Amino acid sequence: MTKLQQVVETMQASQLKSQLPSIQVGDLVRVGVAIQEGNKQRTQLFEGVVIAQHKAGINTTITLRKTLQGVGVERVFPVHAPCITSLQVLRRAHVARAKLYYLRDRVGKATRLKEKFATLPETWTQEKPA
Repeated sequence: MTKLQQVVETMQASQLKSQLPSIQVGDLVRVGVAIQEGNKQRTQLFEGVVIAQHKAGINTTITLRKTLQGVGVERVFPVHAPCITSLQVLRRAHVARAKLYYLRDRVGKATRLKEKFATLPETWTQEKPA
């Protein structure tokens, strides 16, 4: 391993968030994203079902889907990005697929997933700098 690779790995390791809840495909997740508006900063929440997950260390992403006023909205979140302030798993579902792209073609009650009742919701919130 070269010196540059070691430097990159140590930088990435310092950027990884710890104590994240285990997120799986099919979970209903609420993500808090820091939004900068002028000189103010606020947290915008996005709540949706995880339809895809890409695990790649610091480049790990989750794709969330929700229906807003009859229109399907999908958004990809890099889990370890500094703009992600909170992650909360609200509900877990039993699914038999790694990607739930078939939900794009479904409307209304057909988008419901079978819920797992054995687990409790998990939450992660970024600590405020002192």
